[in-house]
Amino acid sequence: MNKIGVRDLVGFILRSGDLNSAMNSTNTAQAGTRIHQKLQRDRPEDYQAEYYMSQTEQINGHEFTVDGRADGVIMHETTAEIEEIKTSDIEFKELPKNKLTLYWGQAKAYAHLLMEANPRLENVTLKLTYVQTPDEIITQTEQTISKQDAAEFFDDLIEEYEEWIRLQDSLYLEKVESAQAAQFPFGAYRTGQRELASVVYKSVLYHKHLFAEAPTGTGKTISTLFPVIKAMGSQLTERVFYLTAKQSTRRVAEEAITMMSKTGLSIHSITLTAKDKIKFPEEADLRPEQNPYMVGYYDRLKPALKDILTHEHQITRPTIEKYVRKYTLDPFEFSLDTSMFCDVIIGDYNYLFDPRVHLTRYFEVENPNNFFLIDEAHNLVDRSRDMYSTDLTSGPIKSLIDIFSEDKEKNKNILTKLRSLKRAFNAIAKPLKDEHKTSAEYTDENEKLTKSVSNLIKVLRKWLAKTKPSKTTDQVLDYFFQLISYIKINEYFGPNYKLRVLIDDNGITVRLFCMDPSPFLADTLNLGGGAVLFSATLSPMDYYSSVLGDEDDSLKYKLDSPFDSKNQKILATSYIDTRYNNRAQSIPKIVDSIKALIDGKKGNYLVFAPSNQYLSNIFDAFHEKYPNVKLVKQESAMDDDARTDWLMAFENPETDPVLGFALLGGIFSEGIDLVGDKLIGVGIVSVGLPGLNHETNLIRDYFDAKNGHGFEYAYQLPGLNNVFQAAGRLIRGTKDKGVILLMDNRFISSRYNAFFPKSWYTFNIVHNLNELIYSVKNFWNSN
Repeated sequence: MNKIGVRDLVGFILRSGDLNSAMNSTNTAQAGTRIHQKLQRDRPEDYQAEYYMSQTEQINGHEFTVDGRADGVIMHETTAEIEEIKTSDIEFKELPKNKLTLYWGQAKAYAHLLMEANPRLENVTLKLTYVQTPDEIITQTEQTISKQDAAEFFDDLIEEYEEWIRLQDSLYLEKVESAQAAQFPFGAYRTGQRELASVVYKSVLYHKHLFAEAPTGTGKTISTLFPVIKAMGSQLTERVFYLTAKQSTRRVAEEAITMMSKTGLSIHSITLTAKDKIKFPEEADLRPEQNPYMVGYYDRLKPALKDILTHEHQITRPTIEKYVRKYTLDPFEFSLDTSMFCDVIIGDYNYLFDPRVHLTRYFEVENPNNFFLIDEAHNLVDRSRDMYSTDLTSGPIKSLIDIFSEDKEKNKNILTKLRSLKRAFNAIAKPLKDEHKTSAEYTDENEKLTKSVSNLIKVLRKWLAKTKPSKTTDQVLDYFFQLISYIKINEYFGPNYKLRVLIDDNGITVRLFCMDPSPFLADTLNLGGGAVLFSATLSPMDYYSSVLGDEDDSLKYKLDSPFDSKNQKILATSYIDTRYNNRAQSIPKIVDSIKALIDGKKGNYLVFAPSNQYLSNIFDAFHEKYPNVKLVKQESAMDDDARTDWLMAFENPETDPVLGFALLGGIFSEGIDLVGDKLIGVGIVSVGLPGLNHETNLIRDYFDAKNGHGFEYAYQLPGLNNVFQAAGRLIRGTKDKGVILLMDNRFISSRYNAFFPKSWYTFNIVHNLNELIYSVKNFWNSN
C-alpha cells in the first residue's frame, strides 16, 4: 500500500509564494522536539499528545494511506480541539502568508481525518501554538472548521494530488517497460563486464554493499549503471544516485545514459550542479526579496515541473537553465524539485555524505528504494575526512564585538555571549601559551567552548531573524554558519576524533579532526537499499573497504585488466632514491632516466612528481639540459581554459610531440583520457607518500592503535593509489602501448610491490641507466 503523510501532502499541494532562504529557520530538530514535549507535558489530563490518525484513499487506482500525528487532541462530545505546535526563530508577525497557509492546512487536514474517524464530531477547533526561539515567546491563534468545510478542503488536496499521481504513474510505467526491454548498448560485453554487471545486479537484489575494483577498460560506468536500470525494470529499486568526486566522471555517466536511451531506454535522469555554479550572473548581488527567480517561485513551480517532465528525459545543466529562464525560477532549487521525479540522480559525493549539506529531502530517513553508485570511491577517503571535520577560529570575534558595540544597550546579550566565547578560546589556549606551544591535541570535547558556541548561536539566531539583510548581516552570517558547522560536527565527536588547538597570528583555532569517518559512511550507506563503491584502483581491497564503511556482509569483487599485459612495460629503477633528504642528488639521475624513456620512441610522455617544488626542480633541470624538447608543466592554479590548453598540447604526437610534467595526485593524474598515440609513456617520481604533516601522523597513530597498520593506512597506501592512478593514464584502450617508469628504489622492495595490482606482477627492475635504455628500446622493437 502507498503512503503519504499529511505534512508532505499539504506541503506539496499548498506551497506558494516566494523562495526566501532568509526566512528559513535555523532551529534543529532536537530543539523543536524538546519544545514540543515541554508544552505537551503542561497540557490538561485529557490532552492526547502525538495523536495518530489515518484514512485510506483511492488515488488513480492506487490505495493510499494518508496519515500523520497531530501534536495534541482533546475530544469532547460533539467537538474536538487539535493543537499544532510550530517552532522557528522568526517573529510570528514576520511569518510570510505562505508559511501560515501550510501550518493551517496541516491542521485542517487533521481535522478532516479526526471527524471522519469520529462521526459524532460536528466541528473542530484548530489551535496554532507558535514558539519563537530562542526565548520561547509563545503566540496562540485559533479557528474553527466544520465537518463539511474540512471534507471539501481535504477533497481538494486529494483531487490535485491525483493529477500528480497520474503523471508519476505514466513516468513510472514508461521507466519500467523501457528498462525491462533495455539492451546492453554495446551489443557484446567486454571481458569482465558481464561478470561485474551480474554482481552489481545481485547487490540490488539482496540489498548489499559491494566494493568493486574495475580497472581501466572494463567500462565500469556502463557495467554498474546498466544492471541497476535493469533492476528498475524488475521493480527491485526505484531510484539510483550516481555520485562521484569529479565533473568529468559525471559526464561519463551522462554519456552512458545517452547510449542506453539510443537503444530504447526511456527514463528521467538529472545532473545536479552546485548552487554557486548554476547561479545566474545577474543574481550575484541580489537579496532573496529582490531576486525575480525567487520571488513567487512556488507559484510558477508546478507548471514548470509538468513542462520539463513531459518534454525532457535527460536533464543536464543547460536543460535546467532553459526552463528556469522560461519560468523565472531559481536554478538550483528547481533542480532539486525536478529530481524528485527522476530515476537517476547524478551529482557530487556531498549530496549524500556531507552531514552539513546532504539532501534532507532524500536522506533524513532510510529508503530501501534508493540505490547508491559511488564512482572513483578511492577519492571518498580524504573527502569524507573533510566532510566530518571542521574549524572554528577566534579571529572574527573582535570585529563582531566592534559591530555590536555600536548599540551596546540593545545588543547587550550578544556582546555578553561573544565575550564568553572569547574567554573560552583564551582558556583553551592558555596551557599552550604558558608552555610556548602553538598546537596541541585532545581526545575529549571541550564542553565549555561547546556551551559558549551554543549560547552565541541562540542570540545571533534571534538577531538575524529580526534584522534586515545588509553587509553587516553578511559578516555576522559568515561566522554564524561557522558556529553552526562546529556544533553539527561536534555531535559526531568520539574516539575517532582529535580536538586540535592551533595558535597563529590570526588567532586561536579549534579544529575537530576526524581521523576515521568509516562509521559515518556505513550509517549513510544504510540509508539506501544497497550500494556499489567502485574504482579502477581499489587495492588493497581490505584497506579500502575498512575505511569506507565495510560491514560483515559486504561483498568484494575484483576484475582483471582487460588489456594484454604485453602492451605495457613496467620498469622500476633501483638506482634512484627520492627520499626527502636525497632529492637534490636524485635530480640528475631522474633527468637522464626521463630522457632515456622518451628516446625509446617519438611521441608524448607524462612525468609525475609528488610536490610542486620537486616537480619544478626536475622540470628546470631537464629544460636546461635538453632545451630542444617541447615541455609543458602543470601550474599551481589553472582554470578550466588553462587545463584545456594544457591537454591540447598532446593532440599531435607525430608532428609535435610533447613531454608533460604534472603533480602526482593532482588534476592530471586521474580523470583524463589521452588515448592511442596521445600518450606512450609515463614516468613516476617517488612512491607518492603524502608530505609529512601532523594530521597524517595522527591518522597513523590512530590506526596503529586500532589495527597495527598506521603507516600503511596514513601514508603508504594513499601514496600508492596516486601512483596507480597516474600510471593508469597510459593504457586506455585495447590498442594502446607504452612504458611506465617507476623512479624510486622503494618500488623494488616487497613492502611496496606486495601491493601492486595483478597486471603489474611482471614488472622489471633496471639497475642503471644503460639497462633502462636497453629495456625501453627492446620493448618498442618488439612492438
